[in-house]
Amino acid sequence: MNHSYIAPFVKWAGGKRQLLPKIKERMPEHYQAYYEPFVGGGAVTFEFLPAHALINDINRALINAYRQIRHAPGEFLEIINRFDSQMWEDGKAYYYFLREFYNHKLEQAEYDTELAALFVFLNKHCFNGLYRVNGRGFFNVPYNNSRRASVDEKVIMNVSEYLRGVTIREGDFETACADAEKGDFIFFDSPYAPLNPTSFESYTKEGFDIESHKRLAKLYDALTERGCYCMLTNHNTDLIRELYGDKGYKIDVIDVKRMINSDASKRVGEEVIICNYF
Repeated sequence: MNHSYIAPFVKWAGGKRQLLPKIKERMPEHYQAYYEPFVGGGAVTFEFLPAHALINDINRALINAYRQIRHAPGEFLEIINRFDSQMWEDGKAYYYFLREFYNHKLEQAEYDTELAALFVFLNKHCFNGLYRVNGRGFFNVPYNNSRRASVDEKVIMNVSEYLRGVTIREGDFETACADAEKGDFIFFDSPYAPLNPTSFESYTKEGFDIESHKRLAKLYDALTERGCYCMLTNHNTDLIRELYGDKGYKIDVIDVKRMINSDASKRVGEEVIICNYF
């Protein structure tokens, strides 16, 4: 497979593209199976193309896109290319028309190839690739004024080929790691801990709250006891330090740019890469 033609097919808030060199430096030299319980856009998975991989996310629409691209790449491309070619002169009106259609399909639980194509189209034409839902679970991100093609067909076909050898699950991160064994590598790119402890934006309608972060830390400890290699990335916050500090884990602080912020002056910050091995 030509690595130059395999890449994430969606843009995802908190994606790890800019951290890939730092992650690569810290990956275990040898491991058995690979687990990514919060796959998001899959920047790490698609960069390293691990064998014996399991990817998971709680976002059902996202996982539907992975599954549809794996099983029906030709149909997916036919539909999304039609969406691109039929874009009206008023791109904004067209975007909101398709967003309403997408939310209707969500409401009807129509998790099919058409929904996958809508999901990717909206991702490429919404503000900063942000996936945000309201209290009813409906996608509500505004238009970004882009009229660019939604996908690269070669990327989709190569992603499809790779995913045929990958286990794809939808659900809770703890369940996704249930079968992890000694010598397996688990990469945790969990939803960010809030920089402001009094606020948190919903990624799915279920959200990922402080108790979820505490539960994740307990899982990290349990997998360490099991003999798994674990790496976790997140904001460098007091909460993360409290959950993972003083346990003997290696915690590296990395300077990052946060492109999701509309205020360019706030697009800087620190993240941590936490490993249970050296």
